[in-house]
Amino acid sequence: MRDFSEDFALVRKRVSEAEAYLNVDAGRQRASQLEAEVSRSDLWDDPDQARRVTTELEHVRRDLELYDRLVADLDDALTLEQLAREEADESLEGEISAALSDLSGRLEVLELRSLFGGDHDERDAICEIHAGEGGTDAQDWAEMLLRMYVRWAERRGLETEVDEASPGKEAGLLSATLLVKGRYAYGLLRGEQGVHRLVRISPFDAAARRQTSFASVDVTPFLEDTSSEVQIDEKDLRIDTYRSSGAGGQHVNVTDSAVRITHLPTGIITSCQNQRSQHQNKARAMQILGAKLAEHQRAEHQRALQAISGSSSQAAMGNQIRSYVLAPYQLVKDLRTGEETGSVEAVLDGDLDEFMEAFLRWERGGNDSR
Repeated sequence: MRDFSEDFALVRKRVSEAEAYLNVDAGRQRASQLEAEVSRSDLWDDPDQARRVTTELEHVRRDLELYDRLVADLDDALTLEQLAREEADESLEGEISAALSDLSGRLEVLELRSLFGGDHDERDAICEIHAGEGGTDAQDWAEMLLRMYVRWAERRGLETEVDEASPGKEAGLLSATLLVKGRYAYGLLRGEQGVHRLVRISPFDAAARRQTSFASVDVTPFLEDTSSEVQIDEKDLRIDTYRSSGAGGQHVNVTDSAVRITHLPTGIITSCQNQRSQHQNKARAMQILGAKLAEHQRAEHQRALQAISGSSSQAAMGNQIRSYVLAPYQLVKDLRTGEETGSVEAVLDGDLDEFMEAFLRWERGGNDSR
């Protein structure tokens, strides 16, 4: 019978590494603490805090179950292999090989967790898309990017909410704000921040000439409560209300109560037009503003540290990170990581995981952009 000793040694090593990046010991302690909180009779007196506690407990339990199942299945495979060796039963070789392959596949999925190291990687994400140079083609490109990220989120089982979508003059979108909800939404999406370049035969050019257009993507962790990080003075805000004139349908529910908030000291603008009332639109726009101000504050602090240390790095926004070429050939290429594919339509339909994982590995290799 085939010798599986090296295969089992490799899987055991990977399971041991999973124990470390899942923080299994700390997770068991945290689960006990959270279970005590959940059992309190007054837990739901504060619904927001109750939801945070129950969500965290669900995440911790899920991680522990994943790890415990891996350990149990590895033990079962080892027992089967030992039995096969003792009885010289070669008929079990296929079953042992299949068990090892299954363990390896599950570990590959789980090992993505080891690449998340940012403080907010587990959080929801605010994804803002803005049309850049390229006129109507750029506005159409912004709408294509919005669709791409919505489809990507659907593939991963993440929830999406388009809070704002400003239509272009002829087609597409001038800008859009997409909220992506789910564990690790920000950790996966933050590598998308930057300028995205599209090259194609323009559908808006009667001469069918090739057109290059640009759109920028800005990604911020969504923090529901930023009161401990930032203080927002109402005097620093200009609040405008207007009737939304968005595309409707798949993008936004047209209402008479859209809200735009401008934070005067920083120039940061947030808007929302997808909630049921003006009050709800203002509340969501304020939440997004708080998250963006917190991120702005962290970025300012990082720049100050870099100035002190003498180090410098280019800001993500304003730099082309990825090209999508539809003509004269088919290619999507990330200019940071070198990841590329000729399956352009699949990427535009949300097949982005390889690019996101490549960014995380590139970042882990010393190109830290956090």
